[in-house]
Amino acid sequence: MAKSIDYSLWKQDHSPALEGLRGKRIFLLFSGGKDSSVCMHLLLKAGREFGFSFEAHAGAFPMHRYTALEKERISAFWLGKGATILWHDVAQDDTCLESAANPCLSCQELRRQKLDAVLRNTVKKWNNLVLVVSYTLWDLASYASEYLLAGVFAKANGGASQDLQKRFVEISQRFYPILRMKEGYSVFRPLLHHNGCDVLRTVEEESIPILRIPCRFKDSRPKRILESYYDKMGLRFEYDEVFKFAKQTIGLADPSAYTDMDKEQYLTKVF
Repeated sequence: MAKSIDYSLWKQDHSPALEGLRGKRIFLLFSGGKDSSVCMHLLLKAGREFGFSFEAHAGAFPMHRYTALEKERISAFWLGKGATILWHDVAQDDTCLESAANPCLSCQELRRQKLDAVLRNTVKKWNNLVLVVSYTLWDLASYASEYLLAGVFAKANGGASQDLQKRFVEISQRFYPILRMKEGYSVFRPLLHHNGCDVLRTVEEESIPILRIPCRFKDSRPKRILESYYDKMGLRFEYDEVFKFAKQTIGLADPSAYTDMDKEQYLTKVF
């Protein structure tokens, strides 16, 4: 049964990381979806208690989801809570996705390029930066399932490929709640211990507005299809069990495999 995220328990779970946010420049990567919206909700509470502020940066793409009315509606709610959203337009329209073999991968790459440009243009002190990303436990379960189906189970048919290995590098680093990179910046994922259904329950109970326009390309994302399955089956996961399974079966690399990367490689190829 879904239950809303208890702030006190969440705070206790992440207390050391939250204590370390004071005095940092914090970028919350915001999409207007349920995950990043709940992350914003929790960070606002924590900021008042732990004495930090943050910036919410949103890549407004694909364009059909981010109408002027939607951005205004969501911005107004968060402005009333004391948070300003910086909306970044991607210099492309949705036609480039319609012709793409995998529109979701193309969309992710365009959004990644936009983030890279924003960071290069605005960040001067990398040792003071914290990037906050809103992946959930359902994302991790989906990544593990995706790798098994497309990799382990398909190897006999020649399924293992260079693309799969690249995907493995990308997804495996997302299993770690916090990574402290060698240049001094950090990546913080504060929702990894929470199931997607609990995130949605929090949205409902807190009356948090999220994007109302569904993405036309959402069925191209394996994890979205799997999330629907988890929801229909009433499945819930435990972070420690999912992590242990992924460590033993997928062979997750140690955090140092990522924290030792140069930021140019990590942010443009992996993150």
